[in-house]
Amino acid sequence: MIENGPRFLIVQLADIGDLVNSTPALSALRETHPTAHIALLTTRHAAPILEGTGLVDEIILFDKHAFDRLSALARPPNLAAALKLSARLRRGRYDTVIFLHHFSTRFGALKFAALACSAGAQRRIGLQNGRAPFLTEGVPDLGFGAKHQAQYWLDLVALAGADAVPRPARIVAGMGDAVPLPPKSGRLRIAVHAGSGGYSLARRWEPERFATVADHLVESRDAEIMLVGGKGDDSAAVQEAMRHTPLNLAGVTTLAQLADVLRTCDLFIGSDSGVMHIAAAAGAPVLAVFGPSNADAWSPWTPEGRSTVVRSAPECSPCSYVEYGVGARDGCKARTCMRMVTVAQVAAAAERLLDGVPTPTVSNAQAEAQERLHLLGLPVSVITYREWMARIARWMATDRLHHVCTINPEMIMIARRDPIFSVVLQRADLTVPDGVGLLLASRWKGRRLPERVTGSDGVPMIAAEAARLGWRLYLLGAGPGVADKAAAVLQRDHPALQIVGIYEGSPAAEEEDSIVERVNASGADILLVAYGAPEQDKWIARNAPRLNVRMAMGVGGTFDFIAGIIPRAPESMRRLGLEWLYRLYLQPWRIKRMLRLPRFALAVLLEGRDRA
Repeated sequence: MIENGPRFLIVQLADIGDLVNSTPALSALRETHPTAHIALLTTRHAAPILEGTGLVDEIILFDKHAFDRLSALARPPNLAAALKLSARLRRGRYDTVIFLHHFSTRFGALKFAALACSAGAQRRIGLQNGRAPFLTEGVPDLGFGAKHQAQYWLDLVALAGADAVPRPARIVAGMGDAVPLPPKSGRLRIAVHAGSGGYSLARRWEPERFATVADHLVESRDAEIMLVGGKGDDSAAVQEAMRHTPLNLAGVTTLAQLADVLRTCDLFIGSDSGVMHIAAAAGAPVLAVFGPSNADAWSPWTPEGRSTVVRSAPECSPCSYVEYGVGARDGCKARTCMRMVTVAQVAAAAERLLDGVPTPTVSNAQAEAQERLHLLGLPVSVITYREWMARIARWMATDRLHHVCTINPEMIMIARRDPIFSVVLQRADLTVPDGVGLLLASRWKGRRLPERVTGSDGVPMIAAEAARLGWRLYLLGAGPGVADKAAAVLQRDHPALQIVGIYEGSPAAEEEDSIVERVNASGADILLVAYGAPEQDKWIARNAPRLNVRMAMGVGGTFDFIAGIIPRAPESMRRLGLEWLYRLYLQPWRIKRMLRLPRFALAVLLEGRDRA
């Protein structure tokens, strides 16, 4: 190595899959600077991926999880480790540090700033999102999934002169200790991985479904099934559920051996995981099941190969690593997005991959264009009651569900702490402004909302339009008997109204399948859900792909108002936007929820006015 050549420090402190997706950038950098000294700062778990690749000259190991909190430095062993790492980075005399990371949290950005300071490099390259003032150069961070992670990293090394054109990943080559495999003898060899790594178990598809797909491929293609992965994966459950005996290699291979095994495979089937990324880098056609994680960011990287993603694509998926934040890393308890991926879908996608037939991409339906005001990062539709009713009429002629959320200051503050609810509000077709606080905030922002649009007034209007135009309603949720009383009032006021179903139920995951069947069997056009925010809107979002209605809306306590269980405020108070004060008088327990309003007002003031 030429002593006076350029010296690069690459920082990639994530897991196996992230490091695999960094190898195209490392390869491009090595190709452009063959005499450079390239050091990699990474984790002990991921480092073996690069053995024998020649992509780096030096690997520096760092346990980033030991420093997940600022208080970690108070522990003498951690402080000693940090000082030792700092000294080693300083001795490296690096010219350039390249951070292969999104700076998704301010504390994380602070840690990377400390690394940059320790390295002392003149050039500090990374993604620019406003949280890393220590960078000297950067590529705009457009958010998770705006580009594949591998392409982001290629774009970063391009600032150091490398070629950003997509290229395959490179991983550890055979190290002479291959796993003995039976002769291939002309049979298709299919690897099945029923795991997701330890980062997020929510990414796992059910082992019984993997088993059914594997059995199907044995019977339809005479395939040889190999189970791969680690000791903590669900391989044993897959083997137990299969009718045909697979070769179980889970937990008995090194990363190098696993890569060699996958190089011999005609197909890999698994969920989002580091093993999936190894399979893609090994050159196997890859079928990946995605649910809560972001397929646009972490789908199999196969620029010269074949892969497909199978996902159910509910409105709330992906909920982890969206836009600029971590989001709901562990998804939700219901995991409906994974349960809605069927054996038939995966088996059909596997057959198409084996036959070389492209699989159509499933994506979230896009909401129609509309004017929106953004408050604290969340959209508020600029709409009137009349425009809303006209929009519903247009939706009745379409073939998909349209989700309407009522949004108010309290809901905005809840969404700031609930990443799944935040995702739902951002992707809803309509977020009607329910709350005088939104009208005041819109004035401050310089974009006045035309009127307050509430669910309690909107539902009777919907009922009137439904009676006139023949739309069929289903009332779901509320307390015992409340929806029945509300239905009786609506039908008294609108005799032609068709209410085709009433059911209390609950938003519990174990009830979802049966409730969806009830709603679909009713033939309803509009579903009104009274489970309380945010649960009602999250329930609609995760079940949207399988609900055969044209509009669904969370209505909170609207059924109670219609039924007369909770009286409405006098008209004068409603006109002045003081209905919340009347509700507080009737329900003193709501005072705790009202404490969110001053925080909302302060946050909007600090956000400042829009500069149009």
